[in-house]
Amino acid sequence: MVKSKDDLLRLFWPNPLSRSTTPGVIVGWKNSESDLFAITVLEDVEVKSVEAALRMGTLFRNSRHPVARIFQVCDRSNMHVLGTFNYSLGQSTFEATRIAVFTSPTWKQPQVLCTRGLIKSAQIITFDPPDTQKMQYISLTPISLSLGVSNGAQSRFTQMPNQPDEIEQEEDRERKRQARLVAKLKFHTVVRHPPTKLESALAMIVRQINCVHEAAELLQKNTPLVGPRRKRTMSVSERVVESAQSLYTFAAWSLWGLFMTYAYPLLIILFKLAVIAHRAAAEAMLQVLESHLPIQWIHLPDGPIHGKGPLALKDVSAACQQIHLRLEQLSYYPTQYSLLRKRNHDWASISINSSDYIRFYNSLWLVANDVILGIALGNFIKDNVPETSELLARILKEYTIDGLKRMIRWLMSYPGGLKLNTELAAFLGDLFLWVIEYWAATIIRIVVPRIPVIVYFVGVSSLAGASLPIAIFSDLVSLLTIHIYSFYIASARIFNWQLTIIVSLFHLFRGKKRNVLRNRIDSCDYDLDQLLLGTILFTVLFFLLPTVVVFYLTFASARMAIISLKASLDTCLVFLNHFPLFALMLRFKDSRRLPGGIHFKLEELSPPPVPASSLPNIDEDAAPRDDGAVGAVSSSDTSYITLYSTPLSFRQIFEQYSQLGNRIRKHYLSPKVVFRLLTGRLVPPLGRGEMYCLQYSVLPRERVSIADVWTQLNAKDDKDGGKGAGPPNGHPTVNPKIQNLNGLGRRSR
Repeated sequence: MVKSKDDLLRLFWPNPLSRSTTPGVIVGWKNSESDLFAITVLEDVEVKSVEAALRMGTLFRNSRHPVARIFQVCDRSNMHVLGTFNYSLGQSTFEATRIAVFTSPTWKQPQVLCTRGLIKSAQIITFDPPDTQKMQYISLTPISLSLGVSNGAQSRFTQMPNQPDEIEQEEDRERKRQARLVAKLKFHTVVRHPPTKLESALAMIVRQINCVHEAAELLQKNTPLVGPRRKRTMSVSERVVESAQSLYTFAAWSLWGLFMTYAYPLLIILFKLAVIAHRAAAEAMLQVLESHLPIQWIHLPDGPIHGKGPLALKDVSAACQQIHLRLEQLSYYPTQYSLLRKRNHDWASISINSSDYIRFYNSLWLVANDVILGIALGNFIKDNVPETSELLARILKEYTIDGLKRMIRWLMSYPGGLKLNTELAAFLGDLFLWVIEYWAATIIRIVVPRIPVIVYFVGVSSLAGASLPIAIFSDLVSLLTIHIYSFYIASARIFNWQLTIIVSLFHLFRGKKRNVLRNRIDSCDYDLDQLLLGTILFTVLFFLLPTVVVFYLTFASARMAIISLKASLDTCLVFLNHFPLFALMLRFKDSRRLPGGIHFKLEELSPPPVPASSLPNIDEDAAPRDDGAVGAVSSSDTSYITLYSTPLSFRQIFEQYSQLGNRIRKHYLSPKVVFRLLTGRLVPPLGRGEMYCLQYSVLPRERVSIADVWTQLNAKDDKDGGKGAGPPNGHPTVNPKIQNLNGLGRRSR
């Protein structure tokens, strides 16, 4: 039991209770002698009758689930009568251990009168109880909209080939260095004292707030059972006789019973078999996409891919990766549905799984929107196949063939009045022009006549969603610009080699050389013939450098433009596959379903004094206090605090997009990348694993097998609400004496 100061009364009060002025009895939790938690107000009942009903379990009858679960989660063994509500003089005489709460039409905030002499002030914490049936709840920590990179996304690429470029290695080393520094700082951090019982009670209070709605509904439903015996309800046989009086009703219920007995189970079995067949087909396609190709290294326009093992189709194609993602999502839907269905097997305030609910419906919304956009896009493409084919053929020929030829011929002359080496420019230009001619003769002549077929195929593929044609277009861009990527690789290597040789010859003039073993510059004595040869080579290479730089900058600019185009396409795929659409809808519609924490606000209120005629009588036979005093809390000593649920902020909703944007910025706009670009070293694009890591974050680490899906579909409803599964969240088991509170006790007479 949480201890608190005796001179302070703390009362947690649901706001809906203040809307009524009808007298009643306050029922709730008693966390300590001065920490009270009101659940509901039972109207038109006596205090002694409510106490007897709580002892006998009358108020907990006909519950959907075991009431012991609520007691267990709220860490209480029973409920108590906390006091009276709006009782006037002569209506009630109660003990000094209870409180009296009053409201008025002009003042809706509760006013507390306590007859315990040592209580000098009061805190009234008001709150709006969350409706757990609408999946509203409060939480001390922000809700998570993903399963986490370590659980789902990262494992999808543990077997995927990694790009061994220096950018990734340097960032990995930097992360490890920061982790080591954090580990060292822990040894120099001041030891934190363990939280007190009062501080740790906040988590219990949050659980009690989440359970208020269902507990209050159960108590209010059984309120007619409190007090004198009411007219008994009809028995089951009487209800059957009354129902049979109507032939139409009897026939309808008979047909419904036959349907539920014979047809419904058959439909359920057929539905389960259809789900398993779909899952088996998806598994077969996933195995094909994950099957290893007879290659372990490939150099694509997306960057060099080196694998620890054989590559798979999904590793080299954006379209195959998109199909793989969709099949993974569809394979996980039965499991997600099974998890959500288990919510009906226990109290809604206990089986809160809003994260799974949001992830499931957000994925469904995204797939539905993707299909809708894809159908519209596909119809547009199929209706305009000739125009689209002509446009693509013209763009392909203009920008990848003719435009490139004009640019190279311009570089072979005097571009912008710049004096270049004519022989070297002619050699490089003729080499590139020959490759372009060969590319146009062998590839373009094959592709251009078949562009209408390709466009029609893209339009048909749009029926699977707008993301699939975007992925196919990304693959086509990579395939049809291989020659530009080859030109970039060749010019970058030539420029880097030439620049490296010039730097080495510059060290030679200074009498230095680079020690590759120690990674430093050492002194060295050179002969005269070595210096003379170095001078000649340095002069030749230095004057040839502008010609190489011009060609390198041209193809590097083209390469950066292609990378920007593919990055835009990948960004569109990210938004279509992992945009928090459902979470944003909840944020605007009902932000209490996206809890991001709680906060307290001290209200500047001055409640009017309670009239003397409203003061209740005090039981003189009650146990006296230590000082023997009996008094009331003054209105000026009462503070009002409102507890609010802080919704998840937009920044937290788009946190993963912020991380992805930060990752892209570090990859492309960092000084190291600019230095690599200026020195002719390859700048690979951001790996597909980094882009799809966000999209796989809502999937589990391991794919659910077909046998597990069948087991989950055939799992019987747990009517015990998890009974026997152990205490939830590590809380102690409820007192055994309240195990009979689910309508098993004797009725209070």
